[in-house]
Amino acid sequence: MTFMELARNRYSERYFSSRPVEEEKLAQILEAGRIAPTGCNYQPQRIYVIRSREAMEKAISTKASLYGCPLALLVCYDKETVWKNPGDRNYEAYNCGEQDASSVAASMMFEAEELGVHSLWIRGFDSRDVIEAFDLPAAHVLVLMLALGYPSDKSHPAHLHGKRKAMEETVKFI
Repeated sequence: MTFMELARNRYSERYFSSRPVEEEKLAQILEAGRIAPTGCNYQPQRIYVIRSREAMEKAISTKASLYGCPLALLVCYDKETVWKNPGDRNYEAYNCGEQDASSVAASMMFEAEELGVHSLWIRGFDSRDVIEAFDLPAAHVLVLMLALGYPSDKSHPAHLHGKRKAMEETVKFI
C-alpha cells in the first residue's frame, strides 16, 4: 500500500472491538512515534500507554470518549525539553511542543493503520481531569489521547470522511 492509499483509507474509528493489540504491533507503533520528526530533534514527546483495566477505568472516568478501545496513549510533550524560538517577534516564548506531539501522534496513527490497527485522535476532554487522574508530572503537557484497537463489525468511516475541500481553497502559491 502506498502512503497516499494509507492516508485516504485511514479514518477515525468509533467502533472498536475488544480484541487486544499485540505487543509486537504496539512496539512498532511506539517506534513510529519515537522516530517522528520534532523541532531541532529535541524529542520532547512523552507517551503514556494506558492498557491495564485500572488505567482504562481512570481514562473513562475523565469522560474522554474512548469508544471501547482496548488501548490508549496519552501524547504529551515535556515543556522543559521542547525547542523554543526566542527570536519570534510575533509569538513570544514560542515552543513547538504541540507540533511535535502532533507529528508523533500522526506517525503512530499511520503506522497503526499499516498494521491493521485503527485509531482515533481524541481531544474532547478536560486536560486537568486527565492530568490529575494519571498524576502526570507538571512539566508534561497533555496534547491528546490516541485510542488504538481493531475495528468491530459496526466499523465504518464517518459520513464526512471522504469530503475534502478543493486544493485551491487550502493551498496558495505566493
